[in-house]
Amino acid sequence: MFDKLVLMFAVVAIFTVAPAFAAPTGCNKIKFQGTYTRAAVNQDVLGDQTVFHSWVFQLEIRGDGTAAMNSSAYYDYFINFGSNSPGIGTWTCRADGKLVVTTLAGLLFPIGPGTNAQLPSADVSLEQHVRTTYLFSVDDANTMTQIQSRNRFYDATEDPTNPTGGGLGILSTTPWMYTGFTASDADLLLP
Repeated sequence: MFDKLVLMFAVVAIFTVAPAFAAPTGCNKIKFQGTYTRAAVNQDVLGDQTVFHSWVFQLEIRGDGTAAMNSSAYYDYFINFGSNSPGIGTWTCRADGKLVVTTLAGLLFPIGPGTNAQLPSADVSLEQHVRTTYLFSVDDANTMTQIQSRNRFYDATEDPTNPTGGGLGILSTTPWMYTGFTASDADLLLP
C-alpha cells in the first residue's frame, strides 16, 4: 500500500513539474529585439485609382521594454485627410511565447483655413488618441507575424493612459508578416 502511495505521488509530481521544464517558444526562446518592417505595396491612396503609393510600417522592439510603431502612410496627404502620430509604448512576452505590444498615438484630423482667427491656414488638430494592442507570434529571429490587434479610442479630453477608458474598437485577426530590418554595407561596396 505504501509503495503504491509513493508511486502515485511520484506520478503526480512528474506531471506537475514537467510543464515547467517544457522548451521555451517564441519570444521566450528567440532573440527578437530590433526593427521589423512590413510593406503595403501599391496602395490606392485616394480610393479612385488616381494615386498609388507604397508604404512601409516600422515596428521597433527595444531591449529596455519599449516599443514604437510608425508608418510612412501617416504622412501621406495629412493636411487633407488627417493622420496619426507614431505609436509609442511597451511590450511584454507572454508565457506561451506570444509577444504583446501596446502603443499610444494621437489622431490628427484636418481643419480648413479660417476655422479660427488664430489658424488662418489649413492644418491638422489633435481630435483623439488611440491605444492599440497587438499580438505577434515570434516565428524566428527575423520574422514576426501580427495575429491580432485592437484599438481603444479616446476623445482629445479623455485620459488615453486609462486602460479601460474610451471606446473599444473591433478585434482584427488579419495576419501581417513583419521581417527584420538589418544594417548592410552591400550598397557601399558596389562600384
